[in-house]
Amino acid sequence: MKVLIVGGVAGGAGAAARLRRNDETAEIILFEKGGFISFANCGLPYYIGGTITERGKLQVQTPEGFRARFGVDVRVNQEVTAVDSAAKTVTVKNHATGETYSESYDALVLSPGASPIRPKMPGMEENHIFTLRNIPDTYAIDEHITEAAPKTAAVIGAGFIGMEMAENLVHRGLSVSIIEAAPHVMAPLDMDMAHTVHNYARGKGISLYLGKRCSGFTKDSVLLEDGTSVPADMVILSIGVAPETKFLQGSGVELGRRGEILVDEKLRTSVPDIYALGDAATVKNIVTGNTQVIPLAGPANKQGRIVADVICGKEASYKGSQGTSVMKFFDQVVACTGEKEESLLAAGIPYKKTFTLSASHAGYYPGGSQMIVKLLYTPEEGKVLGAQIVGGEGVDKRIDHLAIAVRLGLTVYDLQEMELAYAPPFSSAKDPVNMAGYVAQNVLEGTMVPFYAEDIAALPEDVVKVDVRNPGELETLGTVPGFVNIPLDQLRQRLGELDLAKPVYITCQVGLRGYIAQRILAQHGAKEVHNLSGGYSLYAAYRKDLEGAADAEKKNTAPCGKQEG
Repeated sequence: MKVLIVGGVAGGAGAAARLRRNDETAEIILFEKGGFISFANCGLPYYIGGTITERGKLQVQTPEGFRARFGVDVRVNQEVTAVDSAAKTVTVKNHATGETYSESYDALVLSPGASPIRPKMPGMEENHIFTLRNIPDTYAIDEHITEAAPKTAAVIGAGFIGMEMAENLVHRGLSVSIIEAAPHVMAPLDMDMAHTVHNYARGKGISLYLGKRCSGFTKDSVLLEDGTSVPADMVILSIGVAPETKFLQGSGVELGRRGEILVDEKLRTSVPDIYALGDAATVKNIVTGNTQVIPLAGPANKQGRIVADVICGKEASYKGSQGTSVMKFFDQVVACTGEKEESLLAAGIPYKKTFTLSASHAGYYPGGSQMIVKLLYTPEEGKVLGAQIVGGEGVDKRIDHLAIAVRLGLTVYDLQEMELAYAPPFSSAKDPVNMAGYVAQNVLEGTMVPFYAEDIAALPEDVVKVDVRNPGELETLGTVPGFVNIPLDQLRQRLGELDLAKPVYITCQVGLRGYIAQRILAQHGAKEVHNLSGGYSLYAAYRKDLEGAADAEKKNTAPCGKQEG
């Protein structure tokens, strides 16, 4: 059996290694148009920032090492430029020699990956504009910072790579701005979870231009469509990727409207004996059932193993992806799995949501941090649809638990039953995952009726608003306008001060005392009681983000209303 593999990074290299383990006699040829295979592209920003200091650490395996270990014919700097599926051959361009030749196959595995989107805009030739996708890109950025010593940088696009690059450029001493066309950073997050990330980024000295589009460049700035000029001696373009599939034109392999390769559950394309995986291939979203591209390293590696098994006649299939991801942003950790509100609404899937704020470990053990957990679940059985977490220590552990819940179709009641490892340095006896399940149960059973920070401005005038925190907290942390302070421990004695015939809206700091107050009032005759999900903490983050955005707008606008720059 002769198998050709196009692309030598995560999925392609993984498929080659698994094929060899399955079949010692197979002839396997791996084509990689660049000079490196199996490199750690997720680690590239950390080389630029100086966390990873040795160039060799970016390579998981070298071409020579791969040949020796797996007996694979690795051909770097050789690009597959066309596929003839009728003749079962590919055309290859050797970039080192300029030679073009053809190679036959019994099975063809397509793992070409995706390339950064780089639209043509006015002034691009005037500035130093980079993308980050491979090792040469990394070296180019690093060398430019070392040699040109830029003072300012703009990152266009606030996805994982964009945010990680912003952090690492700050570590290199640059003043950094992030420009994002969407209203918030990190597309997998909902806006209510992004507020905390925005506030944290501004606290690190990063300027945010959200809901803004780039219109061009000068030698030392990025120009936005609204006329704002953002200082930038260098620019990182991180606005997304496009599948590298132009070489498949005329091959018969069916592509989607963006050039993505369409595959079935066995990762077979529309052409017999041709398979596809990784960033260029579609997957099924296990929550919505939609077909889409989810470009992540973990799924690509799994797909490589599955393709190799299918080619060798084993029973294997790829059941789908859910987009589980995590990002380190300075000392903040942002993670998500499953679906967000926007995609659930688009798919017509009903849901409920709750926020919980929990300590990363036992409160009496020093050094902990707080995490915000957003849980999305179905309104009837409580099936977990997605989760987002922003915090520090321990976020990665909790998102993994919730990812398993999404993958296995578990409910919020199952979250309560999870027996998770506990010791004071690592968790609490009621783990944050358990707590998310408990609060969701309260919502499903109607004992906790939530409202949210974004709802406060629209609350009717003729309702009762109560803040059950202690007076000292209001003095030091702030208050929600219009909310009367009755500390929780005094609530039973002061029920006469409240008109329980009217709707009652309660807040505390994180939501727990508000829930206790809600239960007290409900059992003393209140007809309608609502508790602020996430408490004053999330409201404060929401308000601070709005104020930070307003301050940025004011700073970038001249008194007459004309944009500066």
